[in-house]
Order: sequence, then C-alpha cells, then structure tokens
Amino acid sequence: MRIIFAGTPAFSATALEALIAAGHEIVLVLTQPDRPAGRGMKLQASAIKETALAHKLPVFQPASLKDISTHEPLRAAQADVMAVVAYGLILPQAVLDIPRLGCLNIHASLLPRWRGAAPIQRAIAAGDSETGVTIMQMDAGLDTGPMLLAESVKVGAGETAGELHDRLASLGARLIVTVVNALARGDKLTPTAQPETGATYAAKISKAEAQLDWHEPADVLARKICAFNPFPGASFSLNNAPLKVWRAEVVASQGKPGQILATDAHGITVAAHDGALRLTELQKPGGRHLTGANAARLFENLIRNKP
Repeated sequence: MRIIFAGTPAFSATALEALIAAGHEIVLVLTQPDRPAGRGMKLQASAIKETALAHKLPVFQPASLKDISTHEPLRAAQADVMAVVAYGLILPQAVLDIPRLGCLNIHASLLPRWRGAAPIQRAIAAGDSETGVTIMQMDAGLDTGPMLLAESVKVGAGETAGELHDRLASLGARLIVTVVNALARGDKLTPTAQPETGATYAAKISKAEAQLDWHEPADVLARKICAFNPFPGASFSLNNAPLKVWRAEVVASQGKPGQILATDAHGITVAAHDGALRLTELQKPGGRHLTGANAARLFENLIRNKP
C-alpha cells in the first residue's frame, strides 16, 4: 500500500515503524512544525519527524491544512490510504477525500468513550477498569467516524499514563498493520457505526488541573497522580515550594484535608477529604525523583524551611 502517514508524538512513531516493518511504502509523512522546547527553547523536531528522517522519508510540516495550496503534496503522493495517529491538526473534508481508500485513525480509547485529545489520561483519572484502541475510518467530526477494528486492555492498578501510553502505542501499531494488510489483500472491511450513547470527551490536559486539592477524596487524588504522570505531573505547594508527586497510594488514615499525618521510611502521609494518601515519590524543581525515606527527608526539610 502507498501510505501517507500523519502524526506528531512518540505514540505515532510506534505505528510508523510498524507500517514500515510490514513492507508498506510510506510516500509522505505529515507532522507539525518544529516547536521551541527545553530550557534553551531551541526548535525541536517531533518524534515522527525524527523517525521519518531516520528512514529517509519525505516530510511535510504545514502549520495548517485549511489552505488548499497545502493539499498539493498530498495529491501528488497518490496514496492508497492515510494513517493518522495523534497528528494534532484538523483534516478538512477535502484532505480526507484525497487518499483512494480514505483516512484511518488510531485512537487510544474504546470509542465513543473518550473522543478527543487526552483519552489515556482521562480514562485513568475517571477510574476506568478497561480501555483500548480503535481503528476508525475518519470523517469530518471529532473522532466520530465508523469503526473498523477495536481491542480492549485492562487498566492496571496504579498504572500511570506513561505506562498505559506505551502499551496502547504497541497495540495501536499492531491493529493498524492488521487493517492496512487487509486492505492490501483486497479484503472487504465492514465499518461499524459508533453507538449513539456512551460518548464522552477527553479534553486536553491543562497544568492547572494537575494541582492537587486535598479536599478531594484520596482515591480521586491517587488516580490524578497516575493520570498526570509523566505530563504535566501532579503537584502541590509546601511553604511556597512546588512539589511534583509521581507516585502515591491510598492508606486507611483520617485527618483534616492537607494535614501531614506521618513521615517515615515509606514516604509522607497526607490527609484528604476521605482517607489519606501516602506520597511515595516526590520531586522538587530541578531535583531528582526521591522515594521513601529520601522523599520524607525532603518533605521535612521543606517544613523547616531548609533548602
């Protein structure tokens, strides 16, 4: 198959590598423009661009696809299909119509649940016991197109968004290869319309919502800590010092929300609205991730206003 591949982050790169390994011809790679990143705010290429260049594939980086002039490279590619994975730009109907067999999307949820930008984080934060990947024939809506293939996975207890991301990236890569291989053989795939009930929206994660509010139940806070690891990282302030919380567990203790109940070799126990959290992995700005007794020591020093 002649494939246009559209994606940006590392989640997409896993699928691109899989399609290349399966022997399909990637005739064009679409990814977002290089963005400033890091302390020096130097322009940084996306994970997909780095993967494409490593395989000597042609790369196209339009800021938008609204202008019809940006469609010419896509038409010139004469693609059978476009595979879209976390690209981050809206595809107008005129673009969806360019590939001979249309555009396929890898979406990291069991549609119609968690349509939108952050399905992995939202599934964990909501306490979903399972999620998965859906291969969808794209239409002009937001993740509303008919489904071609889906597979579910269990969400592990205490599993972080980063850990689930990697599992779903591998699953999505396998499923998109299955679908594209079927199309290459000429198999007839029967799209299934998404159910009209059960749709939810996975809004983009903001740094503001990663601030821990001890007036929330302990289990809700624990899920948020998992959902926001590695980005943007759940956090709270102690004596005006911001602290990232990377790991925590619910414990059977009670106290006033925000009250420090214990600091010991296991970490720091803080009371929530209902129950308490033991913070087992912390980080101060510019510091290392600290666990157990080391995290407790950092906490105690901050309480005493020591550097």
